[in-house]
Amino acid sequence: MSDLLNLNRLIFFTAVVEAGSFTAAADRMGVAKAVVSHQIARLEEELGVTLLMRTTRRLHATEDGKLFYQRCVLILREAEAAYGEMSLRNAEPSGTLTLTAPLDYGAAVVAPTIAEYRKANPQMHVDVIFDDSVSDLIAEKIDLSIRVGWLSDSSHQARRLGTFEQILVATPAVASGIAANLAPADVAHLPWIANRALRNALRWTFSRGKEETVTVEAQPTVTTDKTPTAYACMAAGVGVAVFPDYMVEADVRAGKLVHRHCKLNASKAGFWIMSLVQATRRRA
Repeated sequence: MSDLLNLNRLIFFTAVVEAGSFTAAADRMGVAKAVVSHQIARLEEELGVTLLMRTTRRLHATEDGKLFYQRCVLILREAEAAYGEMSLRNAEPSGTLTLTAPLDYGAAVVAPTIAEYRKANPQMHVDVIFDDSVSDLIAEKIDLSIRVGWLSDSSHQARRLGTFEQILVATPAVASGIAANLAPADVAHLPWIANRALRNALRWTFSRGKEETVTVEAQPTVTTDKTPTAYACMAAGVGVAVFPDYMVEADVRAGKLVHRHCKLNASKAGFWIMSLVQATRRRA
């Protein structure tokens, strides 16, 4: 059955009928005359009819050949239209793209990207789900999931889009009550806002030189379940918290928030450098 549906042989046949000879058809198609002759012979063998009458002086289609030629023209025209339609669809995407992303990253980064995507692809509809929970891509029929954090074992294909920093911020009023130089143990007593969306959000590691490290477990003043909730509490002056740079950079520049840098004078021996354990940088 696959041989009977060989479109290449239909192309050879119509070329011969339209050119009036094997030689002219071969020249048009850029192949040897023997190739054209072989393809026509195979086509007639498969169909069990004679399509072309050959004489020493000329070549013409039989009655069966004329009927078959008319159908071939329609078939090849439809095939060409189908290829053209698919090429057009590939050139200008259309349909629905369903994607999910965390609330904070979605609002700050993904939403503006969607706006640019729609300008470039006006025929596309975007179905957006901003949620901190991890979605089941198969069950929920999601095309693209943007996750922030640590990549879990999965059979899904994943690609790293970039990185960002987590920084410690507070309102100016809260920051004014925090000493400029702290010992690592003092960090545990700051008015922390815990965010359960982070892994080990209240475990801090301090290092001095290459060998000496101290880990401190801070105690939360308030515990929240989502990053926007933690941000709202911090902005209201509840306490200090850690957020990704893309969420707070503008407010830090405007003076609405204070970025507490991670250098703490622990002793006369020098500075302790503070960093989040497993959370100073997260994959986006």
